[in-house]
Amino acid sequence: MENIVLCQSCGMPLDKEELKGTEQNGFKNEEYCKYCYENGDFKKPNINLEDMKDTVSTQMKKLKLPINTIQKAINILPTLKRWNGKN
Repeated sequence: MENIVLCQSCGMPLDKEELKGTEQNGFKNEEYCKYCYENGDFKKPNINLEDMKDTVSTQMKKLKLPINTIQKAINILPTLKRWNGKN
């Protein structure tokens, strides 16, 4: 099974190059998606984990994803680099 890299902020799969965020020099960032990270900075630098959970849930509901899939995504968030305090 292939390891899929997840955005270390929102958990979105980074399985396509165009989904990756960018550094100031324009290079793709391998850890964060374009929705969370652009030009070397987080788009919402002051967002907290609870707000990110709400954001992820809202976006996934718009995509009409099953509730168990949404819950799995929410449960992953605290383990990600941006939120686990180990970065």
